[in-house]
Order: sequence, then structure tokens, then C-alpha cells
Amino acid sequence: MARDDKTEQATPKKRRETRRKGQVAKSTDLNGAIVLIAGLIMISFLGSKVVDASANYMQNAFQEIPHAAAITTGAGLSALYHALLDMMLATVAPISGVCLAAALLANVAQIGFRPSLHGLRPDVKRINPAAGFKNIFSSRIAFETGKALAKVAVVGAVAAMALIPQITDVGASVGTTPGALGQLLGQSVIGMAVRGALAYLLIGIVDFIWQRRRHQKMLKMTKQEVKDEHKQQSLPPEVKAALRRRQIQAARARMMAAVPQADVVVTNPTHFAVALRYDGMLPAPVVVAKGQDLVAAQIRRIAEENDVPVVPDPPLARELHRVVEIGQMIPAEMYAAVAQVLAFVYRLAGRRKVGV
Repeated sequence: MARDDKTEQATPKKRRETRRKGQVAKSTDLNGAIVLIAGLIMISFLGSKVVDASANYMQNAFQEIPHAAAITTGAGLSALYHALLDMMLATVAPISGVCLAAALLANVAQIGFRPSLHGLRPDVKRINPAAGFKNIFSSRIAFETGKALAKVAVVGAVAAMALIPQITDVGASVGTTPGALGQLLGQSVIGMAVRGALAYLLIGIVDFIWQRRRHQKMLKMTKQEVKDEHKQQSLPPEVKAALRRRQIQAARARMMAAVPQADVVVTNPTHFAVALRYDGMLPAPVVVAKGQDLVAAQIRRIAEENDVPVVPDPPLARELHRVVEIGQMIPAEMYAAVAQVLAFVYRLAGRRKVGV
């Protein structure tokens, strides 16, 4: 067996870390099925109320047509708007509220109530074309494609089996009153929707089982990873502190090595320094180094030694240092400010090139 085969179950520490990053086993299809069933249940209870309230509103609105001058005024339009709002709050709002509660409960039932904002952080790796092209042919995409086709086929077949027997009943209903015909059609639609929702729920359960198995497989670790983690946890506090210091020093050395490749260093000018690099391959500049006080002074020194422009812009430097981590692109709200700095640097470089 190869040494890098992942044969060991994930340790509690690995599970906590992946959970903190927002990597959990969750089925969106199961969530959708539960929301759909909750909505159908509420419609079955409130359907007649929704129809009656809508009919009353339409009748009242049509009765105001002969008084066109009244409804074209601000007071008349306001009355119609408030009547519509009251009707929506009395009919649609309860259904929407129950669907929202069902969606929240379905998520909590699958993954528990442990919110994490880590997945919202921008990540340059997510827009890597090579990784995206590789994901197109992954087993996950193949499963998602097959699942989508299965959903259409299963739900369509269930709906067809529920609809076909009703065709003769609809044909026999010729001559019935509009109210009776509407009730008949409503029952047929509800029956067909319930069957489709149950089929969708079955698909969601299967998808949830597959997502859990896939997540468990992704979390597996090699024997060496388990040993390293156990060794790390069993180290004395002094050794752990020394290892952390070495890691920090190594990370700082890598950061300083990236400063000569930066396009500009934005400074406070003494307390903060942020090095930016923009190669045109990414949508926005990337922070390659940042620091304050002594680290900022070292960044400025390395930049000056390698002819990297140092531009003082205290507000921008403080905000970049506070918001953007090393290796991340700047956020959209900083595009304009950074663009002005880069434009100044490029103009300055052009003048030096022509000897102005």
C-alpha cells in the first residue's frame, strides 16, 4: 500500500477544522424537497383563503374602474396599494414564513447550528482556470449531471402518472360551474404536486446519503498525517511555541522575498506598508506583503533597494492592512483608490524611461 493512501478516518481536530472552513455534508435537494412539502401543506390549509382573498381584491379593484378619477389620485392609489399589501400579508406571508422556517430547520438538521463565515472570504484559487477545467470532468460533476437528469425523469414520470388518470375526469366536467371546475382542477394539481414532492424528497434523501459518504471520504487521512497530528498535540508547550515562531519566521521570509516583485508599496508612511502586485492575469491586484512598524520599515527598505515605487497614502495603507490578507485580491470597493496609485506609478515609470 502506498504511503499517501488515505485509509484512516478523520480525527476530531480535522473535522473541526473542515467544519470551521464551512466544508460540510449537505444536500440542497433535500432542503428543496422539505421546503416544497412545507409549502404544499400550507397551501392545502390556506389555499381557499388565498383564492377568496384574491377574488375579493380583484372585485374591489374592478368596481373602482368606473371611478377612474378617484383611483388615479394619490389617495386612491394608496388605498389600492394598502389593500393589496393587506391581502398579501394575510395569505402569502404565512406560506413564505413557513417555507423560510422549513429551509432553516432542514439546514440545521443536516449540519447543526454552527455558522461560519470562512466560505465567504475571497479565494484566488476559486478562479483558477486550470482547476475549474479539471472540476468539469470530476466525479462530482458527473454525479450532479446524472442527479439532475434523474430528477427530471422521476418527477416528470410521477407527474405524468398522476395527470393521465385525471384527463377523463376533466373531459367529463364540461358544463360544470366555474367554482366546481376550479375545485376539481385544484385538487388534481395538489395531488400531482404532492406526488412530485415525495419523489423529490426520495431523491434528496439519496443525495444526502451520497454527500455524507463523499464528505467522509474527503476527510480521510493518511497514516502519516494521523501520526504527525498526534505528535503535534503531544508536544510540550515550549516546543509548540518554538515551532510556531519558526513558522512565522518562514512565512515572513517568504513574504519579504515577494516584495521585489511588487509593483508598488503603499505606506502610512511610517506605521504601515502594503506591497501590491498586478500582473494582468487576475481581475485585481494582490497583496504580496504587509506589515506595521518594524516589519513595515523592512518592507520599505527592500522595496527601495529593488527600485519598487513607495507611495505614501495613509488611509489606503491602513485599510489595505486591515482588510486584505496576504495572497488575496483587493476588494471591489478599493479598486478606484488602488487604480489611482498604480496609474501614478505607471506614469512615473514612463517618464523615467524617456528621461523626462
